[in-house]
Amino acid sequence: MKKIEFSKEAKATIVSSIRRYFETELDQSIGVLPSEFLLDFFADEIGAHYYNQGLRDAHAALLRKMEDLAEDIYLLERDEKGKDTGP
Repeated sequence: MKKIEFSKEAKATIVSSIRRYFETELDQSIGVLPSEFLLDFFADEIGAHYYNQGLRDAHAALLRKMEDLAEDIYLLERDEKGKDTGP
């Protein structure tokens, strides 16, 4: 899998969130650089798990849409005499 990378804006937003979490939940201050290192660690170590779950979710959503499409097509089918076969 290719390395997970974020735009400068996205990285700044995530780093800000990490710093805010440390301050509000852990009552500790964390600098920008350690926050960036933590983000890189999470992206490298567990990012693939979130990415893969996202792919599984997208695949499941696509399968549901394909089932809906198959049903719609069935409802449009006509018998050989030109009459609708659907309900």
